[in-house]
Amino acid sequence: MGLSEIIKEHIVWRHQIFKLAKSDLIKTYSGAALGWAWAVIKPSVTIFVFWFAFSTGLRDRAGIENFPFFLWLVAGIISWFYIQEMIMQGASAMRKNRHLVTKMKFPISTIPTFVSLSKMVVHLVLLVAIVVIYCIAGYFPTVYYIQLLWYLVTMFIFCVGWCLFASMLGAISQDFVNLVKAFTTALFWMSGIMFDIHKIDKPWAQLIFKLNPITYTVEGYRNCFVYQKWFWEEPKLLAVYLVEMLIMWVLALWIYRKLRKDIPDVL
Repeated sequence: MGLSEIIKEHIVWRHQIFKLAKSDLIKTYSGAALGWAWAVIKPSVTIFVFWFAFSTGLRDRAGIENFPFFLWLVAGIISWFYIQEMIMQGASAMRKNRHLVTKMKFPISTIPTFVSLSKMVVHLVLLVAIVVIYCIAGYFPTVYYIQLLWYLVTMFIFCVGWCLFASMLGAISQDFVNLVKAFTTALFWMSGIMFDIHKIDKPWAQLIFKLNPITYTVEGYRNCFVYQKWFWEEPKLLAVYLVEMLIMWVLALWIYRKLRKDIPDVL
């Protein structure tokens, strides 16, 4: 089964995918009084903590290119909230939806898609909140905000590919799921979220950061909000990211063809 068959399954089951995305979002926060609002509250608390820290105890922290450090930080960290969810929950997506795999005739290739869609809804709400924060601070939307669509779409495609790859391995081995969770914090610090990677004085270290696909999205959001640069102004980084996305999907399709028949028996 190749990419064409997966695309066909998505077209045929498109209505069910959106319904399951809504169900996944509701199910994640069911049982709580505030419901799915917790999806927004959790990252909002993190953002508030950073704001408090950098406006009081760390107020002497210099800005980035005469830009307030807090605003620079939230422009990058907003994408991390979505990516983090996809890294961790993507690896266990098949296990959490085993009823669709074992008890229904449902195309398992669509599971990563509706999981990613449910997380994307939360991300869009947070993105609107960040725009409001920028407006309150006196930084109003510019024409560069248009390319947010580019970063949203490419980030979504990349994360769906990761989820397909990781969820298949995660269904086979719980150790893989635990390994992914263990490395998530390391990825946070290796993605240039908390510091400006352009100020790293070691060229080889800066290169490692730039080759990180998460860094591409983090810097991309900052291109929209802070640096006001178009995504095509750095063609080499764009080419590297697209190649990494292609490799991610090649691996995802390969592991999917290898394991798809074994997943129902394992789960």
